[in-house]
Amino acid sequence: MGRLIKFLIYLICLCFIGLVGYVYLGEFFGADFSAPQSEVREPVILNVE
Repeated sequence: MGRLIKFLIYLICLCFIGLVGYVYLGEFFGADFSAPQSEVREPVILNVE
């Protein structure tokens, strides 16, 4: 049982390292994680009496 838990911990650490590496190196593989830049304007009607 202890070997299984140790294996799962190693697997989770390896997945985390892979995910962090993909985030940093993703632009070389064609992935773009930047937010879209666009301006949004909507009229606001205030009913103040």
